Amino acid sequence: MSTMENRFNLIDEPWVPVAGIGRVSLWQIFENPQFRSLGGNPIQRIALTKLLLAIAQAAFTPEDDADWRALGAEGLAQRCLAYLDRWHERFYLYGEQPFLQIPAIKAAAIQSYGAVLPDVSTGNTTVLTHGQVERPLDDGEKALLLVSLMAFGLAGKKTDNSVVLTPGYAGKRNDKGKPSSSKPGPAVAHMGLLHSFLVGNSLQETLWLNLLTIRQIEQAMLFPQGVGTAPWERMPQGEDCAVAQALRQSLMGRLVPLCRFCLLAEEGLHYSEGIVHPSHKEGVWDPSVAVNLTGKEPKVLWADPEKRPWRELTSLLSFIEHGAGHGFQSLQLRAGVERTRDVSEVFAVWSGGLRVSSNAGEQYVSGSDDFVESQVWLHSEMLGEAWFTQLKAEMDSLGGLAKGLYGCVMAYFKEQKADGAKLAAQASALFWQLCERHFQQLVDACDQDDRATEQRRQLRLTFSAYVHQAYDHFCPKETARQLDAWARCRPNNSKYLSQEV
Repeated sequence: MSTMENRFNLIDEPWVPVAGIGRVSLWQIFENPQFRSLGGNPIQRIALTKLLLAIAQAAFTPEDDADWRALGAEGLAQRCLAYLDRWHERFYLYGEQPFLQIPAIKAAAIQSYGAVLPDVSTGNTTVLTHGQVERPLDDGEKALLLVSLMAFGLAGKKTDNSVVLTPGYAGKRNDKGKPSSSKPGPAVAHMGLLHSFLVGNSLQETLWLNLLTIRQIEQAMLFPQGVGTAPWERMPQGEDCAVAQALRQSLMGRLVPLCRFCLLAEEGLHYSEGIVHPSHKEGVWDPSVAVNLTGKEPKVLWADPEKRPWRELTSLLSFIEHGAGHGFQSLQLRAGVERTRDVSEVFAVWSGGLRVSSNAGEQYVSGSDDFVESQVWLHSEMLGEAWFTQLKAEMDSLGGLAKGLYGCVMAYFKEQKADGAKLAAQASALFWQLCERHFQQLVDACDQDDRATEQRRQLRLTFSAYVHQAYDHFCPKETARQLDAWARCRPNNSKYLSQEV
């Protein structure tokens, strides 16, 4: 089959994973209001959400909140369907203008598909599970990989940076003039950024809730070019051409960053570094990333398997505190929560990402690195400063319990003349794992009525019991010496249980 033949159109063919449904087409996403949420792993969900938001912003960007409210989820879906119909020719995965691909990059060496998938083992990497084995991909899986690579390409030598499309561009060369390692995608950065989005009762509502207005984009002062032009409408010709420079300064360039220049082939893909976007240290970041600007340089929230995203909820929602202009701020959440409370009784905050390691410029997934994600539902009627203050107090108290547990386990092993640092950390991690199953209840119980107060008292009893469960798991009492140390060092949670809730 000719590589120039237009085939596999992403608007018509099923390739987008939807939870509980399977693969669907882009047209079905905007045609069917019954779809609840996207499927796939966290980075696939983030990349797809960003792509769908790029389509939505290109189809219609509201002027302000009143314009946004008048649009509605159904109105946005209809606008997106009309947009996809108008740009149908630009969504072919193969052809003269392949979707999000650069035909001129064909001169770059081919990498196997498994080599650019972070969760697949290639080369001499140890295979631990069957899911890590490299296997052939169908067209739908290739499309999903392509979209993911645009924002989540990992740094390293897998890109063929000997091919430079913009004359005189030195970004793919090192100090010695040789091809350099590629830089991480803007959605990954150094260790793997944590991304957050609002979630509605349907996928269409989710996209509407996260749609930014022209006024919000202007007030953010992150994108001098404003919304910008969707890359499939006008693809760059090189790494630093006029189109690439415009994408660096626009919202579209952060939703679909084109950080890798690719061209799909039968045995793999031609793979090179694409547009290098500025990082949060240079003052630009994705709307879905939470940034703290109060220090000497911007700090971000990273994906951390040892601190799952639900534990960051108070940081992500710190703007709810009256007059709070400090702490971590996410444009996506700050712009959306206030207006969402007026149009939806219940909505959720979803956060996720991928933790990565790096060595000598090479990024990879190893050791404790993993995908992370959490989703917490919020009731609009209870959201406010009083609710947030209560939740923050409860989370601070849980942090105190975890810290106390760590100290007790350390003391126990000190009595045994042993180093207990690793086991103390594991005990604290187990405690947080046990607490996670009740976090949604805790969020719901931070209201100020009597019923919520009683629920918090019961939850405190549960969390206190989890401290002892974790302590007993790692601190045996089988011998007389162990029993003596166990009794001496056992956590005392009386202060936590007696605190006013």
